[in-house]
Amino acid sequence: MESPEAEALTHSERKDNTTPSTSNASVRGEDGPTMPKKASLKRTNGKSNGVKAKKHKKARVSRPAGLGYTVHQGEDMLLVISSSTSQYDGSAWKPPKKGGKKKKLIKGKVKANQTKKKQTVRAVPKLTNRPVAKEKEESNLFVPQKASDQRWGESLPEEVLISIFQMVVVQDGAVPFLCRVGQVCRLWNAAAASAVLWRNVTVGHCWIAPGKSQLPKTEKKIKDTFNWLAQNRFSQLRDFSLCHWSKNVPFAVEIVSQFCPHLRSLKLSYCTGLTATAFHTLALHGRSLESINLQYSEFQVEGLLEYLENHGRQIKQILFTHGSKNDRLLTAITRGNCPDLELLEVNTKLDSKGCELPICIRALQMACPKLKTFRMLNVRPLHKMMRNGAESTSGFPLLEELCIATTSYSYMTDKDLMDILFGSTRLRVLDLRGCSRITPSGLSTLPCLELECLFWGQYFSSNVGLPSPKNGLHMVTQKWSRTLQQLDIGNQLFTEEDLEMAMSHLVLSTEADTLRSLNLSGTRITPAALRPVIRQVTALSYLNLSSCRYFSRGLKRIYRGQEDIRQLLDKLE
Repeated sequence: MESPEAEALTHSERKDNTTPSTSNASVRGEDGPTMPKKASLKRTNGKSNGVKAKKHKKARVSRPAGLGYTVHQGEDMLLVISSSTSQYDGSAWKPPKKGGKKKKLIKGKVKANQTKKKQTVRAVPKLTNRPVAKEKEESNLFVPQKASDQRWGESLPEEVLISIFQMVVVQDGAVPFLCRVGQVCRLWNAAAASAVLWRNVTVGHCWIAPGKSQLPKTEKKIKDTFNWLAQNRFSQLRDFSLCHWSKNVPFAVEIVSQFCPHLRSLKLSYCTGLTATAFHTLALHGRSLESINLQYSEFQVEGLLEYLENHGRQIKQILFTHGSKNDRLLTAITRGNCPDLELLEVNTKLDSKGCELPICIRALQMACPKLKTFRMLNVRPLHKMMRNGAESTSGFPLLEELCIATTSYSYMTDKDLMDILFGSTRLRVLDLRGCSRITPSGLSTLPCLELECLFWGQYFSSNVGLPSPKNGLHMVTQKWSRTLQQLDIGNQLFTEEDLEMAMSHLVLSTEADTLRSLNLSGTRITPAALRPVIRQVTALSYLNLSSCRYFSRGLKRIYRGQEDIRQLLDKLE
C-alpha cells in the first residue's frame, strides 16, 4: 500500500505543476477517464481559486466603500457610475471554457488588477468634473432667452451699417463682400445697396477646375449677374478693375461703359480678348474716363489707337506692357494725342529679354508738358533724335517722379539723365536702380533741389564686372541732406572714407529728422561712420545692414522701428 500511495502523490504533484485543471490520482482512479473535467471545474472554483477570490472580494468591497462611484473616460465626456449600477456588482470570475495554463491566468488577473487600479486613479480627480458642469451652467446664463435678442442686426441704424461696410470695402473690396451681406436681411440689403460703397469695384476671375472649360450655363449665369450688378449697383462707379478674365472681357467693358457714366478709371490685368468694338463703346459712353491700365493684358492695338486719336485729350493716365505691337502706343503719345497726360508707365516682366524701348524724349516733352510721373520699369530706353530738329525748351516742368529701374544692363548715362530732367525742378522721387553708369557728379548737377527719395542700389544686375563709382557720394548727400527721406545705395562700392563723409552731411544738416529709411546693404560702411547717424537722426525707422563686411554676423540684418535701431546703437557703443 505504500508504493501505490507514493506513486499517487508523485503523480498528483506532477499534474499540479503542469495543468491546474487536473486532479490527483485517487480521484482519477475512482471516477475513471471521463470525470476529470467535472472534478477540475469544482476544484478550480473551490481550491485553486480560493485565495484569489478572497483578494478579489476584498478589492471589490473596498472600492464602493471608499468612493461610491467609478469614473470612465469616453471620447468626449466623463461618465460617473454609482455603486448601485456599477458593472462590477455581482460579477464573479469564471474560468475559461478550455483549460489554459496557470501562467496565462495569473497574467490575466494581474492585468485586470492593473486596469482596476488605473480606474481608481482616474476617479480621484473629483474636482475636474465640477468646473465643467459650472461652465455649462454659467454659459446658459448668456444665451438669449427671447427671439428678439437674436435680431440685433436689424436694430442698428442704416448709417452705422454703411460705415462698417465701408471699412471692410476699403480693405477687402466690394465684391463679393457686399453681395454676401446683402442676403442677411432687408436692412443689410438696403445698406449694402448704397451707391457710396460701389465706387471702387474689382472683379476677379470665376474659378474653373483645371483642364475643364466654362460651361454655357455657367457663362450665362456670369453674364446675368454682371449685368444685374451694373444696372443696380454701379450707378456711381468710379474705378473698375477686371482681373484674370480670358472670356467675356468685351462684354464686361461694354456693360460697364453703358451703365457707369461716372467711370474714371479702367484697369484690365491679365485679361485677353479685348476687341476694337469694346473701345468704340467706351468712346461713346465713357465721357469721364481718365485712366486706362492694360498691363499684362492682350488687346487690339488698333482699337486703342483709334480711341486715343479721337478721345485722347481726356486721358490723363496710361499704363501698358512693353511689346512689339504695344510700342505703337508710345509713338501715338509722342505725336500729341494725349496733351494732358500726367502719368505714363511702361513695364515688362522681370524675366523678359530684349526689353529695349526706342523713345524720343524731346518729342515726349513737347507732346506731354503736364507729365508728373514717368516710369519705365525693367525697360532699357534707347534715345532717338527728332527728324525736324525741334527741341523742347522747358522739358518736364511738372515732373515729380522718374523711375528707370531695371534688373539688367542699362544704357542710361549722365547726359541721358540730364536730357530728361533738365527742366524738372519739382522732382521728388528718383529711381535709378540698376543704372550703373550714373555717377555722383551727374546727380549733383541736376536742377531739382528738394529730392525726397533716391533709389540707387544695384540689385540682380548682370553688369557685375563693370566698375562702380568709388568716390563722390558725399556730393549727393550734401545736395539733398535737408530733404532726403529715403536713401538706397545698396551694393554701391564707395570707399570707407567717402561713406563716412556722406553720413556726416546727413547728420550736420539742420533738418536731420527728415531721413526715415536708409539702405546700406552690401556697402563698406563702418560702425564708426554709422554711429552718429543713429544717434542724431531720431526719425530713422528702417535700416538695412545686410552683407556689410565691417559688422559682425549678428548685426548684419534689417532693422525696423526706432526701438530696434536704438538697441543697435547700444551694441555699437
